[in-house]
Amino acid sequence: MGDMPFDGEEGQPSDSEVTSDDQVGVRAGHSENTESTDAHAASEPAPRRRPGQGSLDDIAPGLFPNDTVPDELVGYRVPSACQIAGITYRQLDYWARTSLVVPSIRGAAGSGSQRLYSFKDILVLKIVKRLLDTGISLQNIRVAVDHLRQRGVEDLAGITLFSDGTTVYECTSAEEVVDLLQGGQGVFGIAVNGAMRELTGAIADFPGERADGGVTESAPEDELAARRKNRTRRTG
Repeated sequence: MGDMPFDGEEGQPSDSEVTSDDQVGVRAGHSENTESTDAHAASEPAPRRRPGQGSLDDIAPGLFPNDTVPDELVGYRVPSACQIAGITYRQLDYWARTSLVVPSIRGAAGSGSQRLYSFKDILVLKIVKRLLDTGISLQNIRVAVDHLRQRGVEDLAGITLFSDGTTVYECTSAEEVVDLLQGGQGVFGIAVNGAMRELTGAIADFPGERADGGVTESAPEDELAARRKNRTRRTG
């Protein structure tokens, strides 16, 4: 990713989702030749996968059940998305209103409609929350999110994000990580496939809905609730 400045201020919700007005930037893992890297990244779309990066099973074996990526038509309602990502409703709603992270499966359209967030949407919500917790400004995070949004779930599994508190760096190889740490830019990091593993384990406990109206597998909590209701009917 190139260094892409973002001008202007974000509105601030009262529960301090926005921190400081740091200079915004997202850079590729290598710290050398930043001017040429930035110019290239600003004009070229983000690559889908780097040569030699391997398949999803090579990058993160056993990440998903049956080694299949999550169904892009399955979404989760707002209460579930908040619990899974570990954020408040105010944060999720503010980020949706400011187009930081919007529900890709179904947005709120009219009275009674329910927003549906995909697996990837909730993953990005988790990443945003972690970056905010480390003190990165929301303006800075917005640029990182714009780049992450261009990638599929398989590509995201091979990314590690680092930050020095001002700039967010994307690394897709061990060599880039070493270069970044030697250059002193990496203060903390987020392995995206680690966040994915957490999400895969947590999301299984929540009911999903298909955007096409199809049937999804019942969450364990739903099955237990149904059994309790059946027992109540028999004894009532």
